[in-house]
Amino acid sequence: MAAAWVPWRWGWGAVSSRPLRGLSASLARKAPRACWLPACRQKTSLSFLNRPDLPSLAYKKLKGKSPGIIFIPGYLSHMNGTKALAVEEFCKSLGHSYIRFDYSGVGDSDGNLKECTVGKWRKDVLSVIDDIAEGPQILVGSSLGGWLMLHAAVARPQKVVALVGVATAADGLVTQFHALPVEVQKEIELKGEWSLPSEYSEEGFYRIQYSFIKEAEHHCLLHSPIPVTCPVRLLHGMKDDIIPWHTSLHVADRVVSPDVDVILRKHSDHRMKEKADIQLLVYTIDDLIDKLSTLGH
Repeated sequence: MAAAWVPWRWGWGAVSSRPLRGLSASLARKAPRACWLPACRQKTSLSFLNRPDLPSLAYKKLKGKSPGIIFIPGYLSHMNGTKALAVEEFCKSLGHSYIRFDYSGVGDSDGNLKECTVGKWRKDVLSVIDDIAEGPQILVGSSLGGWLMLHAAVARPQKVVALVGVATAADGLVTQFHALPVEVQKEIELKGEWSLPSEYSEEGFYRIQYSFIKEAEHHCLLHSPIPVTCPVRLLHGMKDDIIPWHTSLHVADRVVSPDVDVILRKHSDHRMKEKADIQLLVYTIDDLIDKLSTLGH
């Protein structure tokens, strides 16, 4: 559970030292914090973004320095997941602004999950960037959130200044569907629903509407160059049995940015929420903040 995390014992180190010499230098910083910075005492209360003709979005926002960080959750995940909370604690320690939110139809947000689509969730992300976030933002996308963060970077290049993907599921559900035998695809089409086995679902599988898959096809990115020019960091576990780690390599090849790193963890799974995974994630964010500060963002 999230309450079990004790970030100040992770050896995050002094985050204010400048200049850094890349991620390796960041990872080498082992001095534990003597105490939290004043920003750590801030509380994030639940707020709602009301949108005309669209479901209200539940979110929590931590005020702080720029660039801000926005966490974009995975499929059916909510804002109170392990990674979302861990990144918030890290942002508190840095004094940087941070936003976590629930997609429409998920968690505390309004909306009917059965009516949700990749396109609607893409609009949710853009609403958060346009109407809640202030100034330049680093997007941290987990699984499906990694797919959506790429869309957001394409749509809002002036505001999105860096991306961190965790098990980035670009085109994921569509790719999985088209990998099924043709007769199985036809069966799903006739039934109107795909029961996708998953150890992360209480039922043991996700009920995915066939219409969801067909709509998602319109948002696939890997068939052509992706016009993302900001720094991109892609973290992926090689034990991921949901989204193959090769997907991150494919994303790295497709984005046009020259500043792209793929970091593979040999024994990590899809969720990447073990202590070492979280450490890597927050150090990656920290390193990007340092990089952006030298570029004037």
